[in-house]
Amino acid sequence: MSIRPIIAIAVAALVTAGIYFGANRVPPPPKGQEGPMSGRGPMQQQMQAASLDLDSFENAVKRGFPQHALASFQKVERQLQSTHDSSQMQPLFQEMGDIYKEHKNLPLAAYYYYLSAKLANSEKSLTFAAQLLLDLARKEHEEGLQHWEAANAIAGFEKLLQLNPGNDSARISLAECYFGTGEAMKGVVLLKEITNKDPENKAANLLLGQQGLVSGQFDKAKQRFETVLKNDPENLEAMLGLAEALKGTGEKEKAIALLQDCKKLIKNPEFAKDIDEYIKTFK
Repeated sequence: MSIRPIIAIAVAALVTAGIYFGANRVPPPPKGQEGPMSGRGPMQQQMQAASLDLDSFENAVKRGFPQHALASFQKVERQLQSTHDSSQMQPLFQEMGDIYKEHKNLPLAAYYYYLSAKLANSEKSLTFAAQLLLDLARKEHEEGLQHWEAANAIAGFEKLLQLNPGNDSARISLAECYFGTGEAMKGVVLLKEITNKDPENKAANLLLGQQGLVSGQFDKAKQRFETVLKNDPENLEAMLGLAEALKGTGEKEKAIALLQDCKKLIKNPEFAKDIDEYIKTFK
């Protein structure tokens, strides 16, 4: 599984040193369908292949903590064990999260913030916890931990949408989670709920365009990126994505011209060098 920022899914990762292109491709879905068929099984199957034992993970983390931190954990754990009242458990989960955050373990901090937010039924707190879990999953290198972060992010965003079905930001983030965990068509459905009522929604069109690239649906990807660029002509993600889509449809000269425009926009020597190297692969 790979959960990454949107531009990375688009085969172009914008980083401080420049831009790097990949070429991950999967067979396109049947004609008439939009969205990637990633070749991965459902998230539940992936979790079985790379699961995380929460107790073992927590115990391993705690072994590196100082004695005063362990004492704080033990105090809160005793309080949790002595109550089944959710109103009393909610601030205790928050306190657990704060302890983990203080000692630089954000995955466990985010998890306990999510448990606290779920009990509080707080849209604001759920947004914070779910987004933190997604951000961590995007950057995570250890597969089992990444799956666990993603699964909890999904649960958080699903809960958010139960509380507020009109929360399109949560819908877009949940779609990204689904793309990252291989449940791509779920993500497409969520994004189309947005574009059906708001055809020019930038974030939704960018994600759909990126997924079109991943699945080899270059014509549909072109349409998505062109929609973004109509209202935001210097959107770098859309420019790079459209260039890749044009390459995929055989319109290489147009793709090269667009990449040259990207160089003018960024004006960074390393970026320009990487673009030039990528253009060489068009020959």
